[in-house]
Amino acid sequence: EVQLVESGGGLVQPGGSLRLSCVASGVSFETYAIGWFRQAPGKEREGVATIAHADGSKYYADSVKGRFTISADNTKNTMYLQMNNLKPEDTGVYYCAAGLSVVVAHVPEVDYWGRGTQVTVSS
Repeated sequence: EVQLVESGGGLVQPGGSLRLSCVASGVSFETYAIGWFRQAPGKEREGVATIAHADGSKYYADSVKGRFTISADNTKNTMYLQMNNLKPEDTGVYYCAAGLSVVVAHVPEVDYWGRGTQVTVSS
């Protein structure tokens, strides 16, 4: 069984930081691309960051470049999203994702989803 479980969401003030974690089971980071998506209410789910399966390259949405960092710890089978200098527009449900595509930057590339963790950025 494949299961992805996110944690680390919460309420933070603008300019603050959060680190999201995603523990994966049934998915090997050696064979799957991994990434993070977010979805604001009434908006399309969008890719935030991904690690390419082929070479480990990291890619970020323009809106988060310089502020977010994706990483993975293979010994713990866990992926992370470090979010710094958070802005109100970062608010949404954040999902970890995995897929056999080269990257998981777009929804059709995703084979498995976590259930999401809420991130709210508000003063």
